[in-house]
Amino acid sequence: MRKTNLTTIILLLALLVAVVGCGKPSRNSNSAKSGVVQIKGSDTMVNLGQAWAEVYMKTHSGANVAVTGGGSGTGIAAMIQGTTDIAESSRPMKEEEKALAEKRGTNPVEHEVALDALSVIVNHSNPISKLTIDQLSNIFTGKITNWKQVGGLDEKIVLLSRDKNSGSHVFFLEHVVRRGNEKGPEEYAQSTLMMPSSEAIASQVATDKGTIGYVGLGYVDPKKHKALTIAKTAAGPFIKPSIDTAIDHTYPISRPLYWYTNGQPKGEIKSLLEFVMSTEGQNIVDKLGFAPIKKS
Repeated sequence: MRKTNLTTIILLLALLVAVVGCGKPSRNSNSAKSGVVQIKGSDTMVNLGQAWAEVYMKTHSGANVAVTGGGSGTGIAAMIQGTTDIAESSRPMKEEEKALAEKRGTNPVEHEVALDALSVIVNHSNPISKLTIDQLSNIFTGKITNWKQVGGLDEKIVLLSRDKNSGSHVFFLEHVVRRGNEKGPEEYAQSTLMMPSSEAIASQVATDKGTIGYVGLGYVDPKKHKALTIAKTAAGPFIKPSIDTAIDHTYPISRPLYWYTNGQPKGEIKSLLEFVMSTEGQNIVDKLGFAPIKKS
């Protein structure tokens, strides 16, 4: 009798260990295997990602896609760690991120899914309508502190930027503040207000006449903001941010928007990416105010 009871106990313990072990995801597990495709990252792209997900789930029975923001850096880190299937990013991956991915056994694959014109916006009451990259650099580094220094009113300039984990923050730092020199010494002025989202910048600019900030093209509301025309030099040409100037890259602060996956996408992730790159998916890009890769 004792032998039978001991055997039963051993079998029950083995079963318990097996069940607990099955509940632990492996380091390289893909969350899409649970039936939910996880997308995380760029706040510039979060509305776009949600719109893609909503239409995709309506047209693909049983599909389940979850989209969250947090910034490009957050999304890329999550993809490297294996906690998201797709990282949305408004900037390319950094070399240090690629090195970390390699160290962790992750294989990032870049997919260009849309285009953007990172738009510099001011309040509608501001008479300024155009600036050069040099002027913007001097403004955001704090060398220029009053609008009268660039032909505007005698009023203090209030600087708005995305926070450090934002791809837009990094892109604007490298291409505008540092004038295209990624390793340049220039930094945002200490007085710069670091905002948690593009929507926060857009809202602040709409109500505060001294502010200047930058947002993705899809966040510009002509009724609430003035998007400045930008030139590389004082000689011009001064170009307005738009879908067309993002597509032909004539706008000086145009950029691609990316999805990153761990390896070439398969299954539901592949199907979702194919939808995004389809005419229907790119029409959603256009509808949300960004520039499509493929014009219908």
